[in-house]
Amino acid sequence: MEYKTRQWHEKCFCCCVCKTAIGTKSFIPREQEIYCAGCYEEKYATRCIKCKKIITSGGVTYKNEPWHRECFTCTHCTVSLAGQRFTSRDEKPYCAECFGELFAKRCTSCVKPITGIGGTRFISFEDRHWHNDCFICAICKTSLVGRGFITDEQDVICPECAKQKLM
Repeated sequence: MEYKTRQWHEKCFCCCVCKTAIGTKSFIPREQEIYCAGCYEEKYATRCIKCKKIITSGGVTYKNEPWHRECFTCTHCTVSLAGQRFTSRDEKPYCAECFGELFAKRCTSCVKPITGIGGTRFISFEDRHWHNDCFICAICKTSLVGRGFITDEQDVICPECAKQKLM
């Protein structure tokens, strides 16, 4: 056998790991060593961080680690995140919907999560939060965004309704 101007007996041209003769099978040279395809894959192939199987094509990199596209899923609901918007918490990836449900602040009025997706604006006062559209007077239902307001126990009301209530 001859390869790169070097010569071997046929039985000596073998994989440096398993010692199987290469013969007419495919092989991969690396530095001065010769590997059969199986041993080369076993030793050098990129493996998915989740399932530990070899990534043969495509794949996703997250936190500098390789994943199969189908293995890169939301930590909570397991929906595929490849090519989707996602965020992370405690080094774990979450789809936007699960992240909102699990970790986002909740609107005092509608109780739905307040997420930053799409540039959602919100109002915070003391320990309460509202979507912009939910920040309305409890009596007349007009928007209080950019206006003064009065707290009436758990409600927020506009100054006009506060005057009416006192009379």
